[in-house]
Amino acid sequence: MHDFHLADQIVKLAKEYAAKNNLAKITKIVLELGDIIEHGEGIKPANLEYNIKLLMPIEKVEIKKIEGDSWKLVSLDGE
Repeated sequence: MHDFHLADQIVKLAKEYAAKNNLAKITKIVLELGDIIEHGEGIKPANLEYNIKLLMPIEKVEIKKIEGDSWKLVSLDGE
């Protein structure tokens, strides 16, 4: 469930960025993901990717593990 909450935040941010840059469709999202713990459970990259794709039709989600306890939308591609 925590993966879904973070995926929702990421999708909203990606859609805002796409709208500002006149992109009708997002084709790829690149994220950096640290060790995020919410309510005692860690956010797993595979679950996060699954939930992002569940919320938004997208071809590719690339998640790079980083040190620390944060996440960052690094880039996105679109048309």
